[in-house]
Amino acid sequence: MKKLRNPFKSLNTFEWILWTCSLAAIIASFFSVGSTDYANLAASMLGVTSLIFAAKGDAFGLMIMLVFSLTYSFVSFTFKYYGEMIIYLCMQLPCCIVSLVSWLKHPSDKGSAEVKIGKFKKKYLAVLIPLAVAVTTSFYFILQAFDTANLIVSTVSVATSFVALFLMALRIPAYAIAFIFNDIVLVVLWSLACVENLGYLPLVVSFGIFLINDSYTFICWTKRKRQSENKDGESPVAQ
Repeated sequence: MKKLRNPFKSLNTFEWILWTCSLAAIIASFFSVGSTDYANLAASMLGVTSLIFAAKGDAFGLMIMLVFSLTYSFVSFTFKYYGEMIIYLCMQLPCCIVSLVSWLKHPSDKGSAEVKIGKFKKKYLAVLIPLAVAVTTSFYFILQAFDTANLIVSTVSVATSFVALFLMALRIPAYAIAFIFNDIVLVVLWSLACVENLGYLPLVVSFGIFLINDSYTFICWTKRKRQSENKDGESPVAQ
């Protein structure tokens, strides 16, 4: 019987520090406001955990992201952020499944847990741009019909999320940049929620931490991309 892999063994010292500090900041912000909404806490903790493994190109991160999407959808529903709920249920969740399949089918090496970096092609823009416009426009009217709170910010979140998910499925490092922009949008979105209910402060803190983690993801993926290009560029003699 094949022994199950322990993904936590792959974390280096910096990643352990980043992960534990991220969790500590989320937990501290949660209890500092006397919040009892543990779904918020769970969503935040799942989110930062998924990002640590996504930074390594480990599909385990996407598995956690699936659970995060469901939990975050519930939290969004409770505040009537129907935009976020619909985005995560109807867009992020299925896109994560597609990305998970893509990452598992394209390991960097046989038996490796790390995904092979994809190459950006100009033809992708011909698909991405019209799709992003169509999806964002459609969601605007859907969210408007649901009387979504902070409609414009929620619609911007749709656009940044879609671009990030599209690039993530293609295993392109720039997906992390799109998520960075999405993190900024979500910090604004949940800050507006905090004006009405301070209990949502942990989510503001969480997406601020997500921004840091997504920045680390971009650095990691860019570094691995350069290493892959250098490896591919080596001549048989040099090898």
